[in-house]
This record gives sequence, structure tokens and C-alpha cells, in this order.
Amino acid sequence: MQDCSNCYLIVLLVILGEILAIGNLEPPKNIEKLPPCRTCKVFVESFKKGLERTSKFKFEGGDTAWEEEKLGSYQTSEVRFVEIHEKLCSEVQDGKESCYNLLEEYEETLEEWWFKKQNSHPDLYQYLCVDTYNVCCPDFHYGKDCRPCPGFPDKVCNNNGKCKGAGTRKGNGKCHCDKGYTGDYCDSCSKNHYESYKDEKTLLCSACHEACLEGCTKAGPAGCTQCKPGWFKDEEKGCLDVNECVVSKSMCSPLQFCINTDGSYQCLDCDRSCAGCTGDGPDMCINCANGYVKKDNFCIDSSEENRKTFASLSRYLTYLGLCIATCIIFNKSTYVAAIVGSCVAVYITVSEYTLNSGILPKADIEKQVSDQVMKAFSTN
Repeated sequence: MQDCSNCYLIVLLVILGEILAIGNLEPPKNIEKLPPCRTCKVFVESFKKGLERTSKFKFEGGDTAWEEEKLGSYQTSEVRFVEIHEKLCSEVQDGKESCYNLLEEYEETLEEWWFKKQNSHPDLYQYLCVDTYNVCCPDFHYGKDCRPCPGFPDKVCNNNGKCKGAGTRKGNGKCHCDKGYTGDYCDSCSKNHYESYKDEKTLLCSACHEACLEGCTKAGPAGCTQCKPGWFKDEEKGCLDVNECVVSKSMCSPLQFCINTDGSYQCLDCDRSCAGCTGDGPDMCINCANGYVKKDNFCIDSSEENRKTFASLSRYLTYLGLCIATCIIFNKSTYVAAIVGSCVAVYITVSEYTLNSGILPKADIEKQVSDQVMKAFSTN
């Protein structure tokens, strides 16, 4: 009885494990199913890649001449067919499952073509997809009866569009025109396009100028029949841009300035130093904002200007102190005073030149002047 209980327990554990395993299985991913004609094309493309892959192969027995004499050429041999067949559809990315399904369905027909029909039907796509299984049509044909597209063969949709369903057993054969073309056969220019070139075989439609509202007759703004808002009509030049920034001074807020664009305008913020402006930058201010002062037509930070003033005052006081010290030394030693005076003069000259030009000296002038003064006092 105990053994039976253990058996039941084991069975329950196994069932529970299976349930948990099933619960953890990912749901099957959506398998992309291609239309019949597209699937057949993928299948044929895969076979052609196999032909390319094996194009330089040969019999591996060692005596190629004997093998080809007895077994026939490798290029049309069963060995090559098997090597292609083994990897058929393996490299396909989109529609791989459909390709494998087709391999099972087309296998006998494919073998028949390989061994018996290659010479009479060299185009595998035409033989397999069009003539045998009737899933595709020749180029520029459509529908179940493979009717020719409008304008076939030389001017399909006037060479300005695509035939709906071309190459398949689907579609209605109507023309889907390229941008700029219209009509049942794409033989006219669409709205906002004009005929830039036309002869018996070719029609070229080009886009109207951006200023045109209801079409045009030629290139440029002079060809517009009407002008879009933001443009005005000139008798000679056609549609010209309205400069909204000149027409009205109040297009933007007081802390913005106006930029004219083709057919419109933009409002951009003034520099933060401005209280009203006519353009971008601190030199375009009408008035300066709080905390800024005007100097040389620039609105600059007032606190920065105060710091510069204080620094200049301190510098001049330093110069004055050096001059007074030179005068005091002069009363005691003319020689030392001459040396100190020369050093002070050099120091002041170099300092002012550096500050005004923004060019840093190549050597430490202050240190050199200090060394010269110390030498003068030591020699004294």
C-alpha cells in the first residue's frame, strides 16, 4: 500500500512538472506568410543562390575527366542538384516557412526541370511560377489572365507610374502615378506641377515654385497663377515675399525681434542684456535690461563694469605708490632711484600694453622688475 502511495505521488509530481513546463513555453511567434507569387520568387531566388554557390564545384573522385565521361557534366548532374537541394530555403529571412512548404510541393516539378527541361526552359521563374503553377505573371502583366498593363510594352503607365498587380495574378492593372503626375495613364501633370518637357515619348512634370497657390504655367515665381498668403503679385516678377517685419513693427513681443522668412516670419528672443532689440546680440539692444549698462553701443553687466573700474583705480594707485617710493629713494641714492625708476617705467608700460591689447607677455615682467629692484638695494 505504501508503494502505491509513492507511485501516485511520483505520477502527480510528473504531471505537475509538465503543467509548469507548458506554462513556461513561449507562445509561437507569428510566421510571416507571403503571397503566392512572392513566395515562388523567394523560392526561385534561393535556388539561384544555390547555383551560384556550386558554380565552381566539381566531382571529388580525383579523375574528373573519367567521371565526366561516365557520369556526365557536374554542372547538370544529380550530385549538384542534391547539394543545392540540401540548403534550399535555409538562407531565406522573410518567408522561410512558406519557402519550405513550397519545396515539398514543387519538389517533383523541380527535379523534372533540372533533368529534362533546363535546355528548353532556361528561365526557372518563368517555367515554375508563371507557366506551371500559374501564381505569377510575366513582367508588366497582371490578373488571373495575365493581361498586359496599359501602355505595354514600351510606355507602361506612360513611364510615369506603376501598374497595380504587375507581375502577379492579382491587381486591376490601373496606373498608380508617380508624384507630379495624374490621369488614367499618368499622362498629365498634377496640381502644383507644370510641363517642363514633352515630346512623343516623354512627359516631364516639375513642381511649381513654393509661392504658387493654384498651380503654375512655368518655372519660378513668375509662373504662378495665384500667390500663397505671405506673398504678393508683381506684374513683372510674379509672386514676391512679403516682408512682415517691415510691414508691421508689432509682429513680435517687446522682448523679441522679427526675422523675415519666405512667405512668413519668425520671432526670436532678444539677448538677455536687452530691454527691446532690433536683432541678435548685446550690440542690438534698444535699451539695456536691469543690471546692465550701455558702453560703446554694448549692454554689459553693470557689476562686471564696476569690478573693472575698481581694478583700474587700484592699478593707478599702485603706479602712484611706486612713483612716490622712487622719489623717496631719490633723496637717499640717485643711482638706486634711477634703477628703480627705470623698472617702474618698464612695469607700467608693459602692464598697460598687456591690458589694452589682451596679449600676455612672453616672460614674467613683474618678477623681472622685482629682481632688479632687489639687486639695486643689495648693491647699495
